[in-house]
Amino acid sequence: MHIELVIAKLITVGLGLLITYQAYNGYSVHGSEPMLYVAVGFLFISVGSVIEGVLFDVFDLSIFLAGTIQTGIVAVGMLVILYSLYGQLPQSTDESDDS
Repeated sequence: MHIELVIAKLITVGLGLLITYQAYNGYSVHGSEPMLYVAVGFLFISVGSVIEGVLFDVFDLSIFLAGTIQTGIVAVGMLVILYSLYGQLPQSTDESDDS
């Protein structure tokens, strides 16, 4: 195992989890539902960034299967973040518009 790669992966996961925490904190403080989706999306991407090596080294899966699983997890994270950007926002009711 290459220690430099392990360190780089740990830094990547740490940054992803920090972004996840900040996004969730934004959701908690401001009640912004899209920020919850950003948090969940970055959590998936953070896990996906290291899961290939874990599946390959620890669980002895083929590199193809481990890579396929990693790609799927990262893609789900990106889709969740994309939903946070383009998803339906609650429509505000304007009571002065009674026409």
